[in-house]
Amino acid sequence: MSDHFFELIRKLREDKAAVWGINTGRSMNHVIEGLVESRFPFSPDWVVAREREIWFPNNFGRWIGDEKWNKICEKDHKKFFKKVDKVLKAIRKEVEEHTGATWVEQVGDPAGLIAKTEEEMAWIVGRVRELTAGEPLLGWQRNSIYLRFGHRNYQKGSSLVQVAKTFGLDSSKSFAIGDSFNDLEMLSPDAAAHFACPGNAVPEIRAHVEALDGYVCKAAHSAACVEALEHFFEP
Repeated sequence: MSDHFFELIRKLREDKAAVWGINTGRSMNHVIEGLVESRFPFSPDWVVAREREIWFPNNFGRWIGDEKWNKICEKDHKKFFKKVDKVLKAIRKEVEEHTGATWVEQVGDPAGLIAKTEEEMAWIVGRVRELTAGEPLLGWQRNSIYLRFGHRNYQKGSSLVQVAKTFGLDSSKSFAIGDSFNDLEMLSPDAAAHFACPGNAVPEIRAHVEALDGYVCKAAHSAACVEALEHFFEP
C-alpha cells in the first residue's frame, strides 16, 4: 500500500471518525502474516477473513474474533454442508471427470476447487450454476482459479453489513472497493452506498460496478483506493 493511502486514511479517521478494514478470502493467519510483511504504519480497525469471519484488534494489538457472529456462521455452515452433501459430491464427480481441476477439502472449508486456468474455472462455474439450481442457498466465492463453496448468506457483502452494525453504522455510511468475483456482493448498494473497482478489476466486476453506477477507477491496485476515497469523501 502507498504512503498516500495511509495518509488519507489517517485524515479520514481524524476528520470523519472513519474506520477501515480488510475484507478478504484469506485466512486470519495469512492476513496477520501479510500485515507484518507489509509493515503497515497502523492496523486496520477490523478484518473479515475467508469472506465471513469478523475480527477486531484489542488494546494490545491482538486480533479477537467476533464470538457471536463467528459461532453462528460456523454452526450454520456445518449444518448446511450436511444438507448439500449430495450436490457437492455431484459437482466433484463432474469436475474430476471433465477437467484437470483439484478438489480441496480442509478444516472449516470442506469443499473447494483449484482450476488449472481461468478458462477452465469459467467452464466449471457454468456447470456449478446448473448443478446447484435446486439449492438456492449454496453459494461460492471465486477468485481467479480458486473457488470456495459456502452458505450464500455469508459472504463479503453480508460481513461488511455486520461490521458496520458493530460500529453503529449502516450501508449508507459504508465504502467498498474490490477487483475480483468474490467482491461481487459487497460492491452493491445493499452493502455499501459508495463502492468502486480499480482499473485492474476483472471485466465482469467492472461491468457490474458500471451497471450499478459505482465508480470505476483509472488507477490500479492501492492507487485506485486513494482515487476512489478522494472521489467519494474529499471535497
